[in-house]
Amino acid sequence: MTVVHITGARPNFPKAAPVLAALAGHGVDQRLVHTGQHYDDKMSEVFFRELDLPRPDVNLGVGSGSHASQTGAVMVALEELFTAERPELVIVYGDVNSTLAAALVCSKIGVPIAHVEAGLRSFDMTMPEEVNRKVTDALCDLAFTTSPEAIGHLAREGVAADRIHLVGNPMIDTLLKHLDRFDPAPAQAAHGLDGPYAVATLHRPGNVDSEAQALSLVRAMHKCADQVPILVPLHPRGRARLLDLGFADHPGIRVVDPLGYVDFMSLVRGSVAVLTDSGGVQEETTVLGVPCLTLRPSTERPATITHGTNRLVRAETLPDELRAAIERGRPATWPVPPLWDGHAGERIADVLVPWLAERAGDGATAR
Repeated sequence: MTVVHITGARPNFPKAAPVLAALAGHGVDQRLVHTGQHYDDKMSEVFFRELDLPRPDVNLGVGSGSHASQTGAVMVALEELFTAERPELVIVYGDVNSTLAAALVCSKIGVPIAHVEAGLRSFDMTMPEEVNRKVTDALCDLAFTTSPEAIGHLAREGVAADRIHLVGNPMIDTLLKHLDRFDPAPAQAAHGLDGPYAVATLHRPGNVDSEAQALSLVRAMHKCADQVPILVPLHPRGRARLLDLGFADHPGIRVVDPLGYVDFMSLVRGSVAVLTDSGGVQEETTVLGVPCLTLRPSTERPATITHGTNRLVRAETLPDELRAAIERGRPATWPVPPLWDGHAGERIADVLVPWLAERAGDGATAR
């Protein structure tokens, strides 16, 4: 009985690493499939080197493309793979196109699905990720949630209570495991940062696809850079538009290519604030106690606001919010959501191992 993990994009890798490790500790037969949705070194390969991830057993190499072409390419490849070698369970992570594609294929051919990070909702259906989340959760057999509010979202959508398991956040498992490696000083020196600075990550369609929205963002970021230098590992998505609009023309904006996990988290840890539209960064800053200003009208991770250091902001309010965050300084103490303690992967394994044993009928999977 084989468990297959589907990873495809940068956010999936730190979520999958603790689950792979925990199941390996129980002797579960596993395969790792990388769809190749993200494929260059800093968006993909560096995670296998830095997070002790096993090399993928299969790399589908689908590459970039529109939502339809990318999702379709993953579906065709996975259908062939799962038809030839049928797994007992497929585990999907997060809300990227590879997640949706795997869930659709498995539902059509009758392979059970476990969704790690189930139940997150922004209630903004203009976000492609929200569509991916809702469809995946409707199809999954096991829903692993990172925070209590996700349970309510799933229940309202008709997901049976015995399919839902509150386990905590495996991305935080990875962060806590590598915490001692996040030394800001060498990372700052490598980027010529010798004083206070902020870090920014920007790629959401609502911020970069529309020229008007992107121009508003550029102007806001320039006002922020008047206050403090901002290091921006700029995502390929939206990069050309932002640069064409003069994003990097301000001397305080330092655009770099996407960074590896350790370098990026080291810089985040040492920053005065993070400006982002990412989901995972909201969670990581919550645990590190770094002020986070999220450039979105809503978040699927409200626990980062109620139990963390995150605030939702608009482009026009961003400079004032950054100034206030710098004046407040880093908090001495801050709340962290329940079960974000470094053991989510183990709790997921504690659910899956008996589930697999029951499927096998004789417990052979937990050898």
